Amino acid sequence: MSSGKGRQQAGGPRWTQTWLSGAGAAGADLGRPGARLGLPDSGSGAVASYGRRLVALFIDWALSMLVASLLARGLGWEADGRSLATLAVFGVQAWVLTALLGVTIGKRLCGIRVMRLDGRPLVGLGWGLARAVLLLFVLPALFWDRDYRGLHDRAANTVVVNI
Repeated sequence: MSSGKGRQQAGGPRWTQTWLSGAGAAGADLGRPGARLGLPDSGSGAVASYGRRLVALFIDWALSMLVASLLARGLGWEADGRSLATLAVFGVQAWVLTALLGVTIGKRLCGIRVMRLDGRPLVGLGWGLARAVLLLFVLPALFWDRDYRGLHDRAANTVVVNI
């Protein structure tokens, strides 16, 4: 059996490196995140990193769990009620705080905010609700474009940026 080493060209990449590493490894110039949107390279207004977004999400989820557990304890709910309450608290927090302030508690602690691309100062209740509902489905948040915008951001015409 062949190990595939004979197919490698001298000095060239292995055949797996051209597709496992993404379009950039194949020579496609994807630009930097936010360049197509006219956002700066770094600092305030630059596209927020994956790491900051993830930490903000974990903070928001932990706070939602805390609020839901306090509600469950006060109202005598069972475990299944607490899980649903956590999801509901997270959804309401993501909707109301993002729509009215542009930040959730986790986003504020991580130094990021949600910004409309059309220049309006607030996301708004309607677009905030659409964004929050899609975020609750989880899947839209897992698919990103080159500007680090998930499907929930694209649907609401928003981007997450550094404060």
